[in-house]
Amino acid sequence: MLDSKRREFIALLGGGALLLAAKVKRARGEQPPMPVVGLLGATTPHGYAAQLEAFRQGLSEAGFVEGRNVAIEYRWAEDQYDRLPALAADLVRRQVAVIATLGGNTASVAAKAATTTIPVVFHGCGSG
Repeated sequence: MLDSKRREFIALLGGGALLLAAKVKRARGEQPPMPVVGLLGATTPHGYAAQLEAFRQGLSEAGFVEGRNVAIEYRWAEDQYDRLPALAADLVRRQVAVIATLGGNTASVAAKAATTTIPVVFHGCGSG
């Protein structure tokens, strides 16, 4: 299980990015009925069950509950990394408020390459 500091960090990033995206849309005169988070995964949801639960919990702690006041569009590459650019582009076409990535640098790089206007939030770790 993820520790509380990591959960707080994920909540801060995810919630902050959603709030920022909502402010930008309001400034542009746009008011979507519900913000949409794009979640881009390099593998499958099965390998990231704990992270997905922490992500949802973090959003909830920031006031966003899936299906009530936020929608999440999931895109999984299923270990076919060459699919990531097309999946990221699909999320951009969907005009999500923020793209969150799981599965390492490859998913983050694909999301960042697909947009210069949508915030990209990623979970990373390193060894030292």
